[in-house]
Amino acid sequence: MKTVCIALTTIAASFLALAISGCSKADSAPAATAAAAPAASSASAAAPASSAPAAVPATAAAAPATVVADVSAASPAVAPVASAPAATAALLAATAAPAAPPTAAEREAERKKAQIEWALKQDEIKSDPNGQWATDAKASSTFNDAKGNTSYSASQATGEPNVQTYSTTPQAWSSKTPDSGIEWLELTFAKPVRANAVRVRESSGSGALIKIEVFDEKGAAHTVWSGADSTKELNYLIAEFPKTAFMTNRVKLTLATNVVGGWNQIDAVQLVGSNQ
Repeated sequence: MKTVCIALTTIAASFLALAISGCSKADSAPAATAAAAPAASSASAAAPASSAPAAVPATAAAAPATVVADVSAASPAVAPVASAPAATAALLAATAAPAAPPTAAEREAERKKAQIEWALKQDEIKSDPNGQWATDAKASSTFNDAKGNTSYSASQATGEPNVQTYSTTPQAWSSKTPDSGIEWLELTFAKPVRANAVRVRESSGSGALIKIEVFDEKGAAHTVWSGADSTKELNYLIAEFPKTAFMTNRVKLTLATNVVGGWNQIDAVQLVGSNQ
């Protein structure tokens, strides 16, 4: 009987221990879960910073800045990103607005300014101590087969300029026919020099010159300029080039008279150079 009581007591103690153990596990599980949750949450919060590519936020930040810079450059008064559409509209409106036409007084002031610049340019060329005007000339052809010092002859291209308006005139050399193609005018100067420039005053049909040559002491031709003549109206084609190693006093001009319609006339030619 005593043995049975001890056994029952042992069994009861075992059940009690199991009950206490079960309660302890049940009570401690939420605590463990609660303790683990913040750690997991912290890991989740940290994930975007560690896994997101650095280029994505950088690119996203750069795009608006570029737009702001562009708009600000065009319209300094507009800086915020939000006002970019308004700035663009204002810029387009300003660009589309036609400029006010110049007044009569402004046009007259511009005319006088151009005339003063023209006069100063003429004076500078005429007063150049290294420049000289042609003393003799011959040409491939002349209007009306003019010879000597008659109207339209090659000699009309010698001496200082004497044509003051852009028009055909008997005071300048003209080829026999207009728009016929290649024509040439050759000029002689009093003093041989080591040349570094040729100035051709065109007075009608300007823009037809295609080549300028100078001749050495042995009579050989050297091209110092060739190309498209950009001269407009009454003006000079000025060809500048490295000083020649030889002395020269002869210049040949070649024209393509079909390039510019009408009569192409040469009023005067200046050779620029020095003895050394």
